[in-house]
Order: sequence, then structure tokens, then C-alpha cells
Amino acid sequence: MNELDDQLRELLPRMRRFAVWLTRDPSSADDLVQSSLEKALSRWADKRPEGDLRAWLFSILYRQFLDAHRRSRRYSRMLELFTGGSDDHYEPSVERTVVAQSTLEAFGLLNTEQRALLLWVSVEGLSYKEVAEILDVPVGTVMSRLSRARQALRQLSDGEITLPSLRILK
Repeated sequence: MNELDDQLRELLPRMRRFAVWLTRDPSSADDLVQSSLEKALSRWADKRPEGDLRAWLFSILYRQFLDAHRRSRRYSRMLELFTGGSDDHYEPSVERTVVAQSTLEAFGLLNTEQRALLLWVSVEGLSYKEVAEILDVPVGTVMSRLSRARQALRQLSDGEITLPSLRILK
């Protein structure tokens, strides 16, 4: 059990970093990592012995995120039906839009799947095969999606997607 504890301690910061990028909120990321670990430990018997622990945990975390995201959208739609209004409280600030020129900000503008793919391959060092197992898709699909994610990141970083500029007032 000590070996498992050591492996989990080593993977925890990586899982948290990945969760922060998915949720964009440190508190929500902590909750996501905790619920993912709870699920992993409760389903330990289902884990394939030959499987990679890191890929298995990332798979659980990603699926937990997607499930929570779907639940949240369903809840919002139901709330809108019952209250008769919409919740348009989220509007990105002009300052945030202007600052979104660095590569890190461009990365944040990618969709969830693209961010996840780039994080798994580029940051966490997972192989295409491991990512394919996480997403349950062929390796070729992972390669093409990753190519599109890299292209989107380049376009955002190079400013090919135009952002509004600020006018200087006197």
C-alpha cells in the first residue's frame, strides 16, 4: 500500500494542475481531484493491473469534469425554465480580452478537449496511445485532434483571430 500512496502523492500535483486548467478555478479543481480520487479508490477492483495508473486517474478526472459540466448545464436550463429568465451574468472584460495575446492566455481560450489533449501530451507526457485509451478513441483520432488543437493555439497566439483593441481617449 505504501507504493500506491507514493504513486498517488506523485500524481496529485499533476492532477490538480490539469483540473485547474479544466475548471479555471482552484477551489473547483480541488473538489474535482478529490471526487476523482474517491471514485478511483472505490473502483480500484475495476482497474486493469497492466494499465497505467496515471492514464487511468486522468481518465476518471476528465470524465468527472464532463459529467459535472453536463449536470451544470442541465441545471441552468431547468432553472431558466422555472424562473422564466436567463442568467447572462458572464461577460468577459475588455481588459481580459486585450491581455489574451500571450500564449498562456491563448491556451486558456481553447476548448476543453483541446486544452486536455495539449496538457496530457505536452505537459504530462502521456503517449498518443495512452490518451487514446483515456478518450476511448483510435490513436489516429487523437493525432488529428491534437493537430487541430495545436493549430488553434498557433492562430490564437499569432493574433490571427482578431480581438477588439482599446481606443486611447484624451
